[in-house]
Amino acid sequence: MADNVAHRVVIIGGGFGGLHAARALRRARVQVTLIDRRNFHLFQPLLYQVATGGLSPANIAAPLRSVLHRQRNTSVVLGEVTGFDVATKQVLLTDDRIPYDTLVVAAGATSNYFGHPEWEQLAPGLKNIEEATDIRRRVLLAFERAERSKDPDEKRRLLTFVVVGGGPTGVEMAGAIRELARDTLRHDFRSIDSTSSRTILVEGHDRILPPFNPKLSRKAAAALQRMGIELITSAHVKEIQADHVLVEHDGKVERVETHTVVWAAGVKASPLGKALGEATGAPVDKGGRITVGPDLSVPGHPEIFVIGDLASAKDKDGKPLPGLAPVAMQGGDYVAKVIRRRLDGSTPPDPFRYRDKGTMATIGRSHAVVDLGWIRFNGWLAWMAWLFVHITYLIQFQNRILVLLQWAWNYLTRNRSARLITGEDAKCEMAPAAKRSNQ
Repeated sequence: MADNVAHRVVIIGGGFGGLHAARALRRARVQVTLIDRRNFHLFQPLLYQVATGGLSPANIAAPLRSVLHRQRNTSVVLGEVTGFDVATKQVLLTDDRIPYDTLVVAAGATSNYFGHPEWEQLAPGLKNIEEATDIRRRVLLAFERAERSKDPDEKRRLLTFVVVGGGPTGVEMAGAIRELARDTLRHDFRSIDSTSSRTILVEGHDRILPPFNPKLSRKAAAALQRMGIELITSAHVKEIQADHVLVEHDGKVERVETHTVVWAAGVKASPLGKALGEATGAPVDKGGRITVGPDLSVPGHPEIFVIGDLASAKDKDGKPLPGLAPVAMQGGDYVAKVIRRRLDGSTPPDPFRYRDKGTMATIGRSHAVVDLGWIRFNGWLAWMAWLFVHITYLIQFQNRILVLLQWAWNYLTRNRSARLITGEDAKCEMAPAAKRSNQ
């Protein structure tokens, strides 16, 4: 490479891993190109609050160009990556080719329906803004349609909400739906009592929050049940239809009548994982993740790195690293360090080691669980810790202020001001039973 030509680093994905890698290279002698099909960085851990009207999408998203505008060695490309030409070192877009010297792939993950892609239309996941606003529309429309329904069975079906998956996302989503019905909407309707709605949380393991300490899981379960949430553990969804869900547990199959299902039962890697595996010959696991080496590079291709949810990496004990934001952020910082040292000709850093700072999940108003490994606690103090960490992780200062003010207002008033029914089917149609009664 000629001295006057900057080393070209292409980063795919503007999520936690990709953005951290780009920002960590701000003083390096490289030319960074960040490619994403969205023009914003999204703080996914708070999507459930958009889905339940607590926050607006703009509160948890930051335009990538705005975030990186002071970084003179970095440009942003809005585009869809379709494949890789490893021989010529080019990233293939739908309408272009972008050359690289070093490639960092941080394309993230999507919802995993475990062989049932037809469920996606009936039970949206919670991975992007569109899904969050779709869930918000479905939840709020369920109350509106129940208000107008003349059929008691149809009302019960409309006022039953099922969340599939008892991990942090599912627990937080179930708690938020219950608080929406119990606190925010309780005085808004005349023909229904929103507090009588059912929220059901379905989990395949024998307890919710499986990654957490069992004691914290029990405390979280007790808190959810005090809120009125029904827990079904050691259960598996057998079928999802427009008006019901079939759940297998305790040796029998139960039919749950509902019109609203939220999917939080698992994730799989972006399809780019398969494309990269085919292009490089790298192993791809059953979840679509690329097996990476100790320095997070693709075996046989030291110029290609994979980080975040797309990488199948192991900790010092040989266990797979979880698909968490801190893993992606630390991976982005580490890969940037590897690139800088290669260009400087200095000693490569030690193999990547994830520093686990703990996990946490909020159950509802003034209650959360925190597991830091060396200490575990729950309740109001855990909730305050959860608030502080999530405020800190937001990318832009203005987002931190907006979210803090919105949370303070929500806490004082029990109100969720972003309760907007938008998008497809935004105009409330009469409930099916009400239509039939007028025919």
